[in-house]
Amino acid sequence: CRSCLVKYLEENNTCPTCRIVIHQSHPLQYIGHDRTMQDIVYKLVPGLQEAEMKKQREFYHKLGMEVPGDIKGETCSTKQHLDSHRNGETKADENSNKETSEEKQEEDNDYHRSDEQVSICLECNSSKLRGLKRKWIRCSAQATVLHLKKFIAKKLNLSSFNELDILCNEEILGKDHTLKFVVVTRWRFKKAPLLLHYRPKMDLL
Repeated sequence: CRSCLVKYLEENNTCPTCRIVIHQSHPLQYIGHDRTMQDIVYKLVPGLQEAEMKKQREFYHKLGMEVPGDIKGETCSTKQHLDSHRNGETKADENSNKETSEEKQEEDNDYHRSDEQVSICLECNSSKLRGLKRKWIRCSAQATVLHLKKFIAKKLNLSSFNELDILCNEEILGKDHTLKFVVVTRWRFKKAPLLLHYRPKMDLL
């Protein structure tokens, strides 16, 4: 379960089963839900999904926090599914599936707007590259330096994003660093916006 994984990854950066390295410094950011396996388990164990949702709702209410949308959605769809089977209504089941798919589509169309946001200023510090027309951007704190490289390469019509280096305080950033990590470790919570520089990649001998 997630709580066991989180405890394990506080001291390790490998998969507890196959021992493959998840991520050198931030393994927690690279784990995700296995929805397929979860669905199989819920189908195999009667009443498990309803019990899990109930526990999660009680947990959030106990802390005085709002229940996350995905738990509300799962609870709602489970209830509709059970009601339709009790009443022998196949049409209700189709409607609940349709509503669930619509909710999922809404979540997919969020484009990380609900994430913590970071304001960035992208400056060019090389005469070999031109500056961006719009150098001020705002994006999710979970976006990585690689996302920024791809964005700059597209705007400057470069053949490959691998031709770029992005720096903060004159230090080259790793492509897997999230912007949240950069703000905390390199920018050290200084006043926004986060100032980043880009330049052509330099091959170090």
